[in-house]
Amino acid sequence: MTNWSPTSWQDYKYEQSAHYADQNILEHVVNELSSLPPLVSKGEIDNLKHALAKASRGEVFILQGGDCAESFADCRDNVLKNKLKIVLQMSLVLIYGMRKPVVRVGRIAGQYAKPRSSDVETRDGITLPSYRGDLVNSPEFTETARTPNPKRMLTGYSRSAMTLNYIRALLAGGFANLQHPQKWNLEFVEHSAQADEYSHIVNAIGNALDFMKTIDGLQSSKLDTVDDFFTSHEALHLHYEQALTREMKNGQWYNFSTHLPWIGMRTATIDGAHVEFLSGIQNPVGIKIGPSAKPEMLIELLEKLNPKHEEGKIMLITRLGADKVSDYLPGFIKAVQNAKIPVCWSCDPMHGNTETTEEGIKTRHFDNILKELDQAIDIHQAHHSHLGGVHFELTGDNVTECIGGARGLSSKDLSDAYHTLVDPRLNYEQSLEMAIQISRKFKSHA
Repeated sequence: MTNWSPTSWQDYKYEQSAHYADQNILEHVVNELSSLPPLVSKGEIDNLKHALAKASRGEVFILQGGDCAESFADCRDNVLKNKLKIVLQMSLVLIYGMRKPVVRVGRIAGQYAKPRSSDVETRDGITLPSYRGDLVNSPEFTETARTPNPKRMLTGYSRSAMTLNYIRALLAGGFANLQHPQKWNLEFVEHSAQADEYSHIVNAIGNALDFMKTIDGLQSSKLDTVDDFFTSHEALHLHYEQALTREMKNGQWYNFSTHLPWIGMRTATIDGAHVEFLSGIQNPVGIKIGPSAKPEMLIELLEKLNPKHEEGKIMLITRLGADKVSDYLPGFIKAVQNAKIPVCWSCDPMHGNTETTEEGIKTRHFDNILKELDQAIDIHQAHHSHLGGVHFELTGDNVTECIGGARGLSSKDLSDAYHTLVDPRLNYEQSLEMAIQISRKFKSHA
């Protein structure tokens, strides 16, 4: 990596880039960001890398979840509390069912940039730049709102810092201890065909916590408290990522904008700017792979991003779709096993199962999400591999963006509370139900 630097990506093709009219303002913003304090620490990043190594061996499980795209406006008390609450509650259900530690990684405190299939959007004969996330522009369909503004990176940094500060304050103040099952909103359970089983699982978790509190003063320290909560976002906006990448005394570089940056298929080009940037940082890196990926391309990418074959360096996140996972996942697993490159496998059952209703509304069906996840678990076990994590787009609020689940939301319900900026998310009830279903699945394999 002698030729690598935080700016070397600028010599490569930059996919999904924002087009700024004034390069002088962009340069000024990047310089200002470069002088601001890191958002996360080296020790935290190294701890997550160790956790991913354990997950790759089946010793712990990674729960990654949060908004498809954060908005600056949602940096608010109740919104952040609800996001944290649902991830903690899901992790507690998984701990109970899987009988192993669960590491929580939020899509939070930086998920402000989104890839788009087109640089422009046309409505009623008017063409404007596509919305690329609050880090770049605003979703309102006006010329002023859609014009990329580099100063928004400074707002993104400040909102990320506020979010991280609040999350850490909540966890340090015992917020995790409030997540006892008796206090959860479980009205949806009665609508499920597995209502009795759901109730049994939740009651069993509550009884286990009560039991722990009576033994040796343990105070449920291993179940409903959180020592670490990590952040992740798509490393899409490379000027922002570059500005928050710093060199350590040993010459190593860390990206301090997040603990876990990831890239998707649109930016995973082996000779592209994003791969070049991620190849030089010490952070663990996520790679999302879909049906368009080829096993040989995947191995080339892994060699580029993890040339030392370091455990915990790569989280490989498959997003294949319920109807395609059995066709593609076995080949990917075999290729990685043959190459003897350690990875932490994760399943994103959201993105491969997006559909559009007759009304033109983008949604996802709970059953298809669960179907892909169920198959991924079975396929990994059949190939003597470990599914080390799951990756969800979710919210702690009761939006109506995904159909299905215990309440049986239909396409007619989507208009009730469809608030996402880009992709549909599981709501509070669907997220908790999904955790219960995953718990049941893993327990059946035990």
